[in-house]
Amino acid sequence: MHFIGGAEVRGSGSRTQPVFNPATGQSPRRLLLGEIADVEAAVAAAKAAFPKWANVPPIRRARVMFAFLELMNRHKDELAAIITAEHGKVFSDAQGEVARGIDVIEFACGIPQLLKGDYTEQVSTGMDNWTVRQPLGVVAGITPFNFPCMVPCWMYPVAIAAGNTFILKPSERDPSAGIFMARLLREAGLPDGVFNVVQGDKTVVDALLQHPDVQAVSFVGSTPIANYIYETGARNGKRVQALGGAKNHMVVMPDADLDQAIDGLIGAGYGSAGERCMAISVAVLVGDVADQIVPRLAERARQLVIKDGMEPDAEMGPVVTGQALERIEGYIGIGVEEGAQLVVDGRGLKVAGREGGFFTGGTLFDHVTPEMRIYKEEIFGPVLACVRVRDFAEAVELVNRHEFGNGVACYTRDGNVAREFGRQIQVGMVGINVPIPVPMAWHGFGGWKRSLFGDMHAYGEEGVRFYTKQKSILQRWPESIGKGAEFAMPFSK
Repeated sequence: MHFIGGAEVRGSGSRTQPVFNPATGQSPRRLLLGEIADVEAAVAAAKAAFPKWANVPPIRRARVMFAFLELMNRHKDELAAIITAEHGKVFSDAQGEVARGIDVIEFACGIPQLLKGDYTEQVSTGMDNWTVRQPLGVVAGITPFNFPCMVPCWMYPVAIAAGNTFILKPSERDPSAGIFMARLLREAGLPDGVFNVVQGDKTVVDALLQHPDVQAVSFVGSTPIANYIYETGARNGKRVQALGGAKNHMVVMPDADLDQAIDGLIGAGYGSAGERCMAISVAVLVGDVADQIVPRLAERARQLVIKDGMEPDAEMGPVVTGQALERIEGYIGIGVEEGAQLVVDGRGLKVAGREGGFFTGGTLFDHVTPEMRIYKEEIFGPVLACVRVRDFAEAVELVNRHEFGNGVACYTRDGNVAREFGRQIQVGMVGINVPIPVPMAWHGFGGWKRSLFGDMHAYGEEGVRFYTKQKSILQRWPESIGKGAEFAMPFSK
């Protein structure tokens, strides 16, 4: 179902695709994919709702966000269960995803403060100047399967609170979270047409990118698609924010607390079955720390509790689809062919009672080199590659050479190493003894290099700037205006 103009509608199409429960491999439902006509209907509803919503005072828009925040907190476990059923991540991880989405809703509740402009009195004699930030109009978000609640929440709460109307295109692999949140927004009192959901595939994406009434598009996903979204949207005159792929490194220095580093690598490498854009997929082991850490990583990887994500003791669930499983295990085969040392092989895992599920075990490679595909390419699965380097300078050079620059971490006790790492590393989000350095809601999320296409990061103050346009107003009154035309360029007098 779509959600258009405040109501759940079937839509105009007839194409469908299965929605799987990754833990069982079964498809309990089919998703009706949207067509161009459905996008047209959603844009029309959003466009009709925009003038009135944009004219609502920011404090009243914030009150709707506060009501929505209360509903999200009340129903957060229900939403987390929906995520686990369609994505496969363990329930505690889904709860964490919802909590991080709620953080951004809380941030958006402060929109009256965030929209305040600047004012300068007497910029010239008898003249004042101020700036305001005003909404763009109809905006859209195209979101990935791995965070069906959190990533949409990076977008629409800020966009809506700023006075825009919004169209969400969720991943077709786990579409239900978007509809669930739409219902809560309606219950919170959001006017019809301000938030819409169109389910679908590339047909819907292209229709949004090409529609003349869509002013801006936000996207999170793989780099090839992010590049396509950015180029297509920009070519059609839209403001575009496209977050792409990642190959996140964790540098472990010889002075690091190895127990903490191992905990960080295991959680960040295998959590959510590695299906995170901030997952650690490369351990950069400096000096002789490799010989100490690799055997312990292998032991922990073999002991991972892998089962249906709703089981209370599950540490890792299935990957999202059978195609994803095939791709991940294909990369493991490539790593072996390229000469990496396969320390732990996660292929072929079967979970009792869930034999049809899309499960793979945690995989660990050692002696990986930068020339190997398993180092260069984003696998998006529970595969951790260990690269050995001589010293800190080589570790920094290795990270900086990679085409992606999304997230990175460094484990050390040395304050100077930490400071220099933060200064020298060419990556957008940096953790010092923090394995997954996802910024808090008021700071903003975004990488560097081929991990981000566009100028502004997601959520935070940059998110407010992305979803608004600045207007500068110069004002003076007749009593301060001299007689006669002025032909020179105006300047302060």
